[in-house]
Amino acid sequence: MSVIHWAAAGLLVMLSGCATTASPEPRELVYQVPSEDTFRAAVSLMIEQGYVVRHADLSLGRAEGVLARWPGYRLVLEVNEVGRESHVSVSAWRGGQPLPPDRLDPWLVALQSRLEVAP
Repeated sequence: MSVIHWAAAGLLVMLSGCATTASPEPRELVYQVPSEDTFRAAVSLMIEQGYVVRHADLSLGRAEGVLARWPGYRLVLEVNEVGRESHVSVSAWRGGQPLPPDRLDPWLVALQSRLEVAP
């Protein structure tokens, strides 16, 4: 192979290291509860389930946590107020790879139970 081919191959290897991880498809649910109450309950649930909340901003309705007992798990929560409802969006990663959205259903059901709202 010529020098140009080796240089091109080396450049491709370096650039592939710059690739970002794929964004997971979020799991979304609407609760008939004010967004502030929903956000506080969701962050509390994260903490109880062993997540270390690294960032939480009530005004933005966004929180991010990593699972303390099992490294590599990350959960991102977004709560938006629409009228009197809370629109909740949750995404998760394991080892840098996005988790399928249906894997978050038990978490959303636990939040629903905590908020004491009917399905």
